[in-house]
Amino acid sequence: MSTTRTIERTLPALRTVEGGGFVVHRPFPTRLLMDFDPFLLLDEMGPVDYAPGEAKGAPDHPHRGFETVTYVLEGQFGHKDSAGHSGTLREGDVQWMTAGAGVVHSEMPDPEFTRTGGRVHGLQLWVNLPRRDKMIAPHYQEIASGKIPIAVSEDGRVRVKVIAGEALGVKAAIETRTPILYQHFSLQPGASVETAVPRDFRVFAYPLAGAGFYGADRTPVRAQQMVLFNDDGESVTLAAGDEPLEVLLIGGVPLKEPVVRYGPFVMNTEDEIRQAVIDYQAGRMGAITH
Repeated sequence: MSTTRTIERTLPALRTVEGGGFVVHRPFPTRLLMDFDPFLLLDEMGPVDYAPGEAKGAPDHPHRGFETVTYVLEGQFGHKDSAGHSGTLREGDVQWMTAGAGVVHSEMPDPEFTRTGGRVHGLQLWVNLPRRDKMIAPHYQEIASGKIPIAVSEDGRVRVKVIAGEALGVKAAIETRTPILYQHFSLQPGASVETAVPRDFRVFAYPLAGAGFYGADRTPVRAQQMVLFNDDGESVTLAAGDEPLEVLLIGGVPLKEPVVRYGPFVMNTEDEIRQAVIDYQAGRMGAITH
């Protein structure tokens, strides 16, 4: 018999500033929670309204040993890397970047967006790579909004974008290095859904908008609070209150490996971190041509 998971605890997303000065709300890593194996970081960027000339981003910075998942809700994000890859992510698009052995990356607003200004809202999730994959060649999966699979409940009141994993019988288009689910649920007022999750996954929810009810006990939680579920069931229950609910459901199989991090480098040992710094300083991760 399937059981729906209870809640272990909830944590607030803390406001901080990153990159060239853009504001993020971060549920982890913080002093309350360093990571949520296999995940290393979740940042909600915005929502913020930029006046003309004000838009900010993250200038050139390296990555090694993990993956970054960028999901754009509103506005746009330009990106460029040391392998010559560049483009623009627009509303609803997802970029799943496997940094692997190392890449230098920048995430800056396009010149036209900087000129006009506008609203920006997005998320970035860092996914740890297992020891066996930390030094693989960097690569990307970019999925335009229209190609992300969507499932709808039988009553039509719950909609889910399936970025990774499977929900309501629909499978994602993205392939992941380890088993992961990443799903964006939209619930109409008063709607609820019980969605299956693998028993060996650690799972959390992150509400983006609206107050909702979570877990077997229907615990009330407002937006920008991370909901950590216990590992005591094979499904998760989400329910909207008197207003629409927008919520991310994210989970994965824990790697249970040592995590040593130094800024944008995440490896298994301190020696590997030192080598990452040496390689970056020596230019072995390349440089972005602007």
